[in-house]
Amino acid sequence: MADVYVKVDHLNRLNGSLKQIIVEFEDAEKNTDRLQDLIGRPDGRSGLRDKTHDFEGGWDDRRNALIEKLKAVQAAVEATCKGWQDFDLELSRSLALEESAGDTLPTR
Repeated sequence: MADVYVKVDHLNRLNGSLKQIIVEFEDAEKNTDRLQDLIGRPDGRSGLRDKTHDFEGGWDDRRNALIEKLKAVQAAVEATCKGWQDFDLELSRSLALEESAGDTLPTR
């Protein structure tokens, strides 16, 4: 199997982007209500507004399911970032301890 290299910085940016996407999806319902208000009832007809309302009703369940899946992916990316950062910190501390232990070894 081929090795895969992913920079932690890229994962951090992906994590931030996923968080922004989630916020946009969560705010989408408010934006649709605003859109319906902006559409109003031109010429006393509500056809376009009704279609917008119907679309929103059908999209709600799908959007909520998608939000939950996005949250799961975002949590996994965040946990992966944290895991690698913790590992890197622990490894650097370990190497620093090993280097300082070499200073106390007897010399000839």
